[in-house]
Amino acid sequence: MMNIAWPWLLLLAPLPWFAARWLPPAANAQFALRVPFFREVAAVSEGSQSLAQRSSLRRWPAILIWLLLLIAAARPQWLGEPIALPLSGRDIMLAIDLSGSMETPDFTRGSQQLSRLDVVKETAQEFVQQRTGDRIGLILFGTRAYLQAPLTFDRETIDAMIDDATIGLAGKDTAIGDAIGLATKRLQDENIPHRILILLTDGANTAGAIAPLKAAEIAAQDELRIYTIGIGADDGAFGTRDVFGGVHMMKTASDLDEDTLRAIADKTGGKYFRAKDAKGLQEIYQQLNELEPHESDQATLRPTRELFFWPLTIAAGGIFIILLLRLPWHWWLAGQHQRVKAAATKAPGQTP
Repeated sequence: MMNIAWPWLLLLAPLPWFAARWLPPAANAQFALRVPFFREVAAVSEGSQSLAQRSSLRRWPAILIWLLLLIAAARPQWLGEPIALPLSGRDIMLAIDLSGSMETPDFTRGSQQLSRLDVVKETAQEFVQQRTGDRIGLILFGTRAYLQAPLTFDRETIDAMIDDATIGLAGKDTAIGDAIGLATKRLQDENIPHRILILLTDGANTAGAIAPLKAAEIAAQDELRIYTIGIGADDGAFGTRDVFGGVHMMKTASDLDEDTLRAIADKTGGKYFRAKDAKGLQEIYQQLNELEPHESDQATLRPTRELFFWPLTIAAGGIFIILLLRLPWHWWLAGQHQRVKAAATKAPGQTP
């Protein structure tokens, strides 16, 4: 659609009329000419009327040029279709533990036995899909920590990356400190005021180059808020079915270091949660959505193309033509005519 950026400039359109109406005319010298014959006087009068008519005709191009210049100054624009842009509310990094203990099947849904990683992946994917307007990143850690996906608005890609995570991909041990350090490094150069790390693990720090609490201190200095989630059922026995339908009793024997996870959250202004089953983990994500609400609004962008150069170009062309017509071409043509006439009257054989 068409749009005028500064429409108030069009109010100046009658300015030349006001100037001609109210400003005093320029002082012109008056000359008296005594003509002895009436016929010559009539001829002069007719010539004056013809001059007045030509002067009236010259006003219309000037008016048109003035209006074109006003339109160009008002900045006509062509606005394209609005494009919705997501608002970057928060930068959220998910750090998921892929150590060997995450394959422990101590989570249940109805009669179905699920491993810790299966439930973590499923609930994390649901959480990611709810975070419209936020940039999400993914870190997978075991013996080492790896950046699986940098911060992005592409939630479908993060969803696929979480789905592809498997036990042992990053090693069998647990490097919690390295995961926090990597998240801090990836988030420290961002200008987003809300930077969050959600760390999910079922164990204690058993590997890595940096201690978890030291990494948490560095994260706190960079104003990175960390929410820690401890995964795993309470210590006790649970049954698993084999392929023949038999039930085998197993003990969880969880080595979850809740004190360290709680201290990490406290140092960075976050909070510690304990997920003992699938329903509990879903409730934790709901609490996180309440603690860190996502942006519900969207910004819109309309591509704008400036069109002022069209009326400006036409006005400039009109001014050029008027100046070209006002040049004393009749003097030059008269001179050429005199030269041609003089050459024609010369005697044959003479060089003009």
